Amino acid sequence: MTDPVPIQPKNEDSPKGLFLAISAYLLWGFLPVYMKALSHVPVLEVLAHRVIWSVPVAGAVLIWLGRTSDLRAAVKNPRMIGMAALTAGLISINWAIYVWSIQTGQALEAALGYYINPLFSVALGAILLKERLNRAQWAAIALAALAVLVLTYEAGRVPFVALALTVSWGFYAYLKKRLPLGPNQGFMLEVLILSPFAIGWVIWSAARGEMMFLADAQATWLLLLAGVITAVPLMLYANGAKLLRLTTIAILQYIAPTMIFLTAVFVFGEPFGAARAVAFPMIWAALVIYTGSMLRR
Repeated sequence: MTDPVPIQPKNEDSPKGLFLAISAYLLWGFLPVYMKALSHVPVLEVLAHRVIWSVPVAGAVLIWLGRTSDLRAAVKNPRMIGMAALTAGLISINWAIYVWSIQTGQALEAALGYYINPLFSVALGAILLKERLNRAQWAAIALAALAVLVLTYEAGRVPFVALALTVSWGFYAYLKKRLPLGPNQGFMLEVLILSPFAIGWVIWSAARGEMMFLADAQATWLLLLAGVITAVPLMLYANGAKLLRLTTIAILQYIAPTMIFLTAVFVFGEPFGAARAVAFPMIWAALVIYTGSMLRR
């Protein structure tokens, strides 16, 4: 069960697809500013409200599209529920790490994680799907791995945030493609699965007197926007990607981490350092090699 895809006689980009995808990446690019404003709110409370307020937003979209019947059928399918529970777990882990990284002044590592992600996805395809990679793709992966080693050597530790974001999102995207459900219905099913846990956390937090929601005016208004902030870009991307070539998506996906990178350095004032001055250009070079290889194909 998937959303109906408009028939396109040629593998070409559509203006609508470009608008939807670019809008999604721009919204993701501004997300650190929103998350930074919530630095005084516990990570799990932010995560809980992202889930809770995504339900009405995603539900409204499904009603507008007339796709609620697909969701009802999915809820009755144990296999579908199991697969959606797995993707829901992965996306919640990704969200939690991302929020924590912004709140603790590690936005640069978050940017690094999302830069590496497409290369990790290529490696994942080679390992799990036995996809054959060309020399340029192997070179790009090796260069990215070397950049991670440079950062590890300089800091004396593995860049956990970057790798955790890369791995969680990479496996989420991999499994999401295998979920036999449209992207909008799939997202709705994921937040429905996560909702009992999110509501339970909010109730428990309120009972302990630790909840910021309703206790802090700024936090309350920002958390009320969490559903829109979370659901809208995901749905814009899911629908835009169907109307674009793979190579176009490969290029556009660098918009968000570039904006996160610029925000971290010039807005948040995070230290760049000598190792990052070496590692980031290596990552960028790897992405140029990878994207060039895709364009030539």
